[in-house]
Amino acid sequence: MKRPKFSLGSWAFSFGPFEKNPWSFPDFLSYAAEAGYDGVEINGFRPHPHPDVYNTEEKCSELRKQIDGYGLGISGYAPDFTAVPPAEVHPKEYLLEIEKSLSFCNAMGIKTLRVDTVSPPNYLELETYLQRFDNLAKAWHSAAELCKKYGVTMVWEFEPGFWLNKPSEIKSIVEAVDHPNFKLLFDTSHAHMCSVIGARHNGSKEILANGIVELAEHLKRHIGHFHLIDSDGTLHDNETSTHTPFGNGNIDFERALMALRKDVEPLEWWCFDFCFCPTTEVDAKKAIPFVENVIKKIG
Repeated sequence: MKRPKFSLGSWAFSFGPFEKNPWSFPDFLSYAAEAGYDGVEINGFRPHPHPDVYNTEEKCSELRKQIDGYGLGISGYAPDFTAVPPAEVHPKEYLLEIEKSLSFCNAMGIKTLRVDTVSPPNYLELETYLQRFDNLAKAWHSAAELCKKYGVTMVWEFEPGFWLNKPSEIKSIVEAVDHPNFKLLFDTSHAHMCSVIGARHNGSKEILANGIVELAEHLKRHIGHFHLIDSDGTLHDNETSTHTPFGNGNIDFERALMALRKDVEPLEWWCFDFCFCPTTEVDAKKAIPFVENVIKKIG
């Protein structure tokens, strides 16, 4: 199995246990380079690079030089769309925020833009559910078309903490968006929680007998980006997946990567996602040899 480039998500040092005292972006870059990562995935929430701050070619050029100076690439951008849940706001509002982030991506040479549904996975009456589903599909189709014009792939990260977290819902919305530039971001921890645990599923839980392996088959050809981290089967603060250090959770990574191989091996980047993990500073250094060993076993 081919080893891709490995990146580290900067949100791990600004969310959760780091929220009150987030690492500066330069400190994060220094850590990622020292730990052996090939690149970084940028958290677009302040104090890390926000498109309202890096809103000129000059500012972006300086940031690019800073990242280059550590010998790092950029695997993607994950900006803050909290104010514009795409299923609930007018599409024009959402597209304005998308375009702002795309301008940043264009200036930085970033080719992958991460989105989510923003809305919580609360119960909805059928009429409201269908209306929002339709709104979301149309908004994401338009956004994917806009991303295409910028040469950027739009990827949706499904997870227990946001609306549409059942395997059937995940596949249904991708098919409804129906745009070649709209792909899934497959996060191993979220995939475990959505397919094995049925975390925050409304109504009856939709459990897959073969978990991640079955979900990978379910979503094949739709995967366009990849996040790796372990899962212990619990939720962080009863909201979203606990991102457990590699080897401390329940995921069989050799089996998972074999199932995902056709979709993730061709990708240029795999991103390590330690979101909300209090031991990131220690465990993110162990992640690369852990995954390289799994790749070696697969052969």
